Amino acid sequence: MQSTRRNLPQLLGDARRWFEVGLLAALEAGGAAPVSPTQVQLFAVLDDEGTTVSELARRMGVTRQTAHQAVHGLVATGLLEQTIDPASARQRLIRRTEEGERAHRQAGLVLERLEEQLAERIGRAKADALRTALEAPWGPPSAPSSA
Repeated sequence: MQSTRRNLPQLLGDARRWFEVGLLAALEAGGAAPVSPTQVQLFAVLDDEGTTVSELARRMGVTRQTAHQAVHGLVATGLLEQTIDPASARQRLIRRTEEGERAHRQAGLVLERLEEQLAERIGRAKADALRTALEAPWGPPSAPSSA
């Protein structure tokens, strides 16, 4: 008989999707250009001063090609731009445009409201405990012993 208890990575994935769905719906309702969950994730890991596509791919845990496609979609909508990396003329940095900065601030406000909504639904103490657990240093994973 198989357990119906879902593992923690599955639950964390569901939680992330809950925030993504709420964010995308709010942005669409506010008239923002449609973006994909991958593009939302890219925005979340982009440094203010700019980031290379290779580093974005590493942070997102996707292939360079996937990150590149997400970047080009956001460049086409006017939310991102590519500039020459002052540290290496061979590389380009991906940065938010002025419109991208506005969208980033708007997304931050939406996420704050979603966090408040979550606290109302599950209780402030549970929401605060969840944040505390996720902010705690976990250290590197070690290989679990086989069962």
